[in-house]
Amino acid sequence: MAKQKKYIFVTGGVLSSIGKGITAASLGMLLEQRGIKVTMVKMDPYLNLDPGTMSPFQHGEVFVLDDGTETDLDLGHYQRFTQHAKFNKKNSFTAGRVYEAVLKRERAGGYLGKTVQVIPHVTDQIKDNIKAAVEDADLAIIEVGGTVGDIEGLPFFEAIRQMKHQEGAENVLFAHLTLLPYIATAGELKTKPTQHSVKELREIGIQPDVLICRTDRVIEKDVKEKIGLFCNLPADCVFSARDAESIYDVPLFFAEEGLDDRIAEKLGIWTGRPDLSKWKAMVDVIHHPKKEVKIGIVGKYVDWKDSYKSISESLVHGGVANSARVVPVYIDSEELEKGNLSKLEDVNGILVPGGFGERGIEGKIKAIEYARTEKLPFFGICLGMQLAVIEFARNVAGLDHANSAEFKPGNDQNVIDLMDSQKEVKDLGGTMRLGAYNCLVTHKHNGKNTNAFGAYGKEKISERHRHRFEVSNKFRPRLEESGLVVSGKNVDAEKGVELVEMVELADHPWFLGCQFHPELMSRPLDPHPLFVQFIKASLDSGKKQTRLKGIS
Repeated sequence: MAKQKKYIFVTGGVLSSIGKGITAASLGMLLEQRGIKVTMVKMDPYLNLDPGTMSPFQHGEVFVLDDGTETDLDLGHYQRFTQHAKFNKKNSFTAGRVYEAVLKRERAGGYLGKTVQVIPHVTDQIKDNIKAAVEDADLAIIEVGGTVGDIEGLPFFEAIRQMKHQEGAENVLFAHLTLLPYIATAGELKTKPTQHSVKELREIGIQPDVLICRTDRVIEKDVKEKIGLFCNLPADCVFSARDAESIYDVPLFFAEEGLDDRIAEKLGIWTGRPDLSKWKAMVDVIHHPKKEVKIGIVGKYVDWKDSYKSISESLVHGGVANSARVVPVYIDSEELEKGNLSKLEDVNGILVPGGFGERGIEGKIKAIEYARTEKLPFFGICLGMQLAVIEFARNVAGLDHANSAEFKPGNDQNVIDLMDSQKEVKDLGGTMRLGAYNCLVTHKHNGKNTNAFGAYGKEKISERHRHRFEVSNKFRPRLEESGLVVSGKNVDAEKGVELVEMVELADHPWFLGCQFHPELMSRPLDPHPLFVQFIKASLDSGKKQTRLKGIS
């Protein structure tokens, strides 16, 4: 007989961006550390099939999984906080995906002529999607996007209400995250937003089992008792989600209050105490670093930090591995285009992340030229690598008009171009290289280890991609003759295709560009080696490096 699975549904009220993703990820971390096989799911109520075509200003970064699925950035939090959970396309779905599946089934006659309705057909599809995602796990933590009361979210709330009835109350837990603001003039926490949020949830048939209140302080016992009284649950089921200096503090805060204990008790899960020693040691380094390093992140979405969420977190991970605090300095590439490079003079390393579109490109190229000529550690990711190739082609290899087919189609010196097989594809979505691809790492160049091999320590790796254009093999011989080192490549022997994956410079302290997205693989307890080495090089550069006061 199959083992009964357990489900935790994380919902939110009052306002968006309240922290459901970090809350869900923290619960995943704590329960996984108890030895439970955990998976996590994100359900988004918007009608897009996925966030792949959405602007970073709308939804932050797009997080890509091994199988090429483009997901919400919360999947990044889930991956960073858990160590063993594996994610694929089943772990993220939108209302668009749900309705698409229902309509395809209806067109194929799958409903046998019945009238297709939200209940039961849409809600059944949502439940099917949830169950399909948790096949290999003992416990699933499912985050419901949006806030309670949103009209587009109602089918999701109805579906999870039904699941508690169908799976058994002892197997389903509702954790509701809500706002508990402190009003300074009144000198007290106000519980009314939480009361109204729970009231709205109960009106659609869901009684939360635990309340997690977003606040800037620990909630005192009398406040918990008041919330419990008006929200129809015991005071010991009310917990604080207090503001944290680092997101990696959050699971430790929850553990201090016993949130994971209460959840395990309510779901009838008997486990030992979680071993949080490694996590605590990591957080201790974040709060008490021995060094500090400034990294310039040159991009065009710098006013919306969620656009670079995985990169900023990967820099934190790389800093922890070097006992250092990384101070990100976001630099608008459009400002660099105007010729003011002063902000570049105050950083220890330069990172140019990925992106799409021509806006701000020449500013990024100026930053790369600065890093190359000033011998400042440089890390280019995806588009950042492509622009490093363009800069090198223009200023070193003598290709004065070097560019990318993305920006200058038809240009005769496009060192970045579509592969021949891609040029015949009319649907641009079909030209994307998405998900995990293998890469062969060049061990040595002129008798010395490449920076790539120095980071990975092995010659075969796998990394996640999200891009359309490649380094043109037509110009590769000239670039290599001029000193560009190809230190990573993807080889498809069957198709006879070899693609550039990593480039670097031999006469530079640390200069590396990669076509893939290493930030999608980094975890705080397992930092990505390229970020570790980039931060180490930036610390070693000695350029305006500062030691923290009082730390030897």
